[in-house]
Amino acid sequence: MDNRLILYPLLAMFVLICIVAATMFNRRISFYKKNRVHPQKTATSAEMLAVMPDSRAPDNFRNLFELPVMFYVACLTIYVTANICLPHLILAWCYVAARYTHSFIHCTSNNVMRRFYAFATSCFLLLCMWLMLAYQLITA
Repeated sequence: MDNRLILYPLLAMFVLICIVAATMFNRRISFYKKNRVHPQKTATSAEMLAVMPDSRAPDNFRNLFELPVMFYVACLTIYVTANICLPHLILAWCYVAARYTHSFIHCTSNNVMRRFYAFATSCFLLLCMWLMLAYQLITA
């Protein structure tokens, strides 16, 4: 199996980051224009929250640089060690799907329980990836 296939889920996660960043940018610019707020009044996250109460996109953007980092490390480890297999690819793509779902919920309705289920699913998939990778590395 072509080892580069594990890099495509990483690219999909990069696209997700770009989508959330664009959403955050558009919402902020719209808010500044509509409410005639100077950007300097939102120089820190605390000032931003005090002025602009909708923090869904920025919160999700920060989330994409927390636990997903372990996904990036797992995929790169799989790539470097040439341990690619079909279960890794399936888990990686399912993880990406769960993160897209999480981001969509977070940036739109922000239904906490639905968002939690998407997050928990992504955590479980990531754990499975790491357990499989650890087994492969230990038994190699």
